[in-house]
Amino acid sequence: MKKFQNKYSTQSSRIQGYDYSQNGAYFITICTKNKKHFFGKVKAGKMILSEIGKIVDNEWQKTEKLRKNVILDEYIIMPNHFHAILFINNSDNVETHCNASLRCDKQYKNKFGPQINNLASIVRGFKGSVTRQVHIAGFANFAWQSRFYDRIIRSDIELNKIREYIQINPREWDSDRNNISNCIEL
Repeated sequence: MKKFQNKYSTQSSRIQGYDYSQNGAYFITICTKNKKHFFGKVKAGKMILSEIGKIVDNEWQKTEKLRKNVILDEYIIMPNHFHAILFINNSDNVETHCNASLRCDKQYKNKFGPQINNLASIVRGFKGSVTRQVHIAGFANFAWQSRFYDRIIRSDIELNKIREYIQINPREWDSDRNNISNCIEL
């Protein structure tokens, strides 16, 4: 592990040199700190949102309204994590047809230029607004895991597989690797 200013630092999971503000489809997963179940429970294969889960849902839906370059697609709030597909479209004429937003070229332009309207700033804004609203609602112990997982979606086939994965996630909760119950030996 590398050190920066005599402290250990974690390497970024982002693709080096890739411009995460460019038009494209992205799959993200964001977890709660220590995978604590803040967002609700899965019952009979359906997600039942807690008050915090409802705040997450509300704030995610606001994302598209607040950021004109974002188109939301499939998403699911699970007990301790959140999966979503979003499209970034920075053209003046935002197309709502998802397939038109897929882009598979390998033009890596961003060399740490402006960091607005890129994937990290979208996630950072979402996590920050959820945290503020949750703390205002009286849940002072709520926290996100630092960082997030992302995947650049490169084809319609991949997009549809990820959509299906999101849709069936509650039914698969008993075997999900994010279900802390599956990590504890009894």
